[in-house]
Amino acid sequence: MRFDGQAFEGLGIRLGGIVPLLDGEPAQAQFAFGIERDGERLRLLVKVSDLDPTREIDSIGIRFEHIAGMSRYLRHGYQSWDGSFFADAGTLAGDGPPLKAPTLGYAATALLPSSGDGAVVLGFTRHDRFQSRFRFGGTAEAPTVSVETLWDRVPHDGSVAMEPLILFDGPNVEEALRDWARIVAAESPLPPRVPDRRVTGWCSWYNLYAAITEENLLEHLAAARAFRDDYRVPLDIFQIDDGFTPEMGDWLEVKPQFPRGMKPLLDDVRAAGFTPGLWIAPFMVGNRSRLYREHPDWVVADRRTGGPLAQMTFYGEFRWHKRSEEYYILDVTHPDAEAYIRQVFRTWAGDWGAGYFKTDFMLFGSEHGPDRAVWHQQGFSRIAVWRKMAALIREEIGDALWLGCGCPLWASVGLVDAVRIGRDVGVTWTGEYSAESLLRDQVSRNHGAGILWQADPDCVLLRDRFHELSDDQVTLLARFAAYSGGVLMTSDKLDELSPERAALFAELLRQPIAGCDFPQLGHSAPLLEQRVRVEDEADFIHRLNLTAEPVAGLLPFSSRIE
Repeated sequence: MRFDGQAFEGLGIRLGGIVPLLDGEPAQAQFAFGIERDGERLRLLVKVSDLDPTREIDSIGIRFEHIAGMSRYLRHGYQSWDGSFFADAGTLAGDGPPLKAPTLGYAATALLPSSGDGAVVLGFTRHDRFQSRFRFGGTAEAPTVSVETLWDRVPHDGSVAMEPLILFDGPNVEEALRDWARIVAAESPLPPRVPDRRVTGWCSWYNLYAAITEENLLEHLAAARAFRDDYRVPLDIFQIDDGFTPEMGDWLEVKPQFPRGMKPLLDDVRAAGFTPGLWIAPFMVGNRSRLYREHPDWVVADRRTGGPLAQMTFYGEFRWHKRSEEYYILDVTHPDAEAYIRQVFRTWAGDWGAGYFKTDFMLFGSEHGPDRAVWHQQGFSRIAVWRKMAALIREEIGDALWLGCGCPLWASVGLVDAVRIGRDVGVTWTGEYSAESLLRDQVSRNHGAGILWQADPDCVLLRDRFHELSDDQVTLLARFAAYSGGVLMTSDKLDELSPERAALFAELLRQPIAGCDFPQLGHSAPLLEQRVRVEDEADFIHRLNLTAEPVAGLLPFSSRIE
């Protein structure tokens, strides 16, 4: 990668026409640019000074108005569910999921050259202070990209700076992105918490959903224990998902379906040899919760309406499985709200005995900046507010395992142990809640796995009924998820599996998978190649046909094929 004074260039891709931006518009202020070389990498530093200290700044960055030699780019989402995918230069539709604009990405991007292999990576190195984004525009013939840090009106002394941006190229797309992940890990103020072995277990959601009771959970516990002991496999976690509390926010109350409360049930889980796990959405507060009724000042306000900021609404016939029509955001900058959520985690970990936590809808705390959200205490960026919640969770749960779901991927480094990398697993091959998300997002986010956190591809589906997948598709998806080397869990009742599916799950739990690679990352093809790394054994190839029709292709004769 080189800079000639006018543009950055690597692999035939040229990024020029640099325009400084302040609040998304070309800036008239005095900008300072610094470029530092670190081997083959360039680090770009952007700062503006001589501002009126009373001026509120929403964002600072630059725009490359002239990009040449680029064929495709990576649009990275910022949280578990918003997806990551490659899009064609200048298009509005790309090859991404429905309703996900390929023009807006976060944290990093990879630019693919018009000819040849490899990628040019542009990536921010710090994600614990601010959110940073990429906004692609222009046309296929003349694409542009704006690179910005969201300052979020944090008070300043007349100077504001974009987060450091690293630029480099590499001959392999995924390995170049993996190099960026290593830089993020090295510059994180907290070292990544990557478990030394994969997280395995059972989760209640995709079988029982919210219809959980003490009785049916104990039935599943007995089935999980028998499966683990009969097959002699590592199955560690028994996680109770959403459904045991009456409303979002009332985390210390339990439904009548749990007559003994949660502590005795979790004691039963631990006595069976499992680590007890619980689900919580710490930022969520339902409008019909006792918490909101008694403490309406504990939620984030909406600058537009003056009322509570409703992040999620259910006004029609469908009401989820709670009574609330609106879901607000717990304001962790309010001292009393902070004390309450601390008490919740302290109780669950210390008194109830939970050793595994799945925190869901974590994006609630980082979706809005001060242009929309009004916090009890002002002057924080959205990421600072999010990290305040995340830091207190880690303080209260100690070294318990923590999976972040619906979670900012990059701001969570050093706090969570594992993170969901896609949408909820579905029961169909195509569609919004389907195998497409698993296949697309696991591939495009695999470069962070084992470096920033353990990746969670979501539960594998093993049952023979209540889905629209063929036998081959069920097996393929289970192997694909397991071969990633990350979290491996299921929700199916383990004593109801067919002998073939039970044997498959046991086989996957035993395999010492060290991770996988996707050599064709960024290049659309009907065949997806997953190269699987196995501890102390030769690698092997797992190829997947992503279409509904047979595809002819050549495979290396020396490779072991699954």
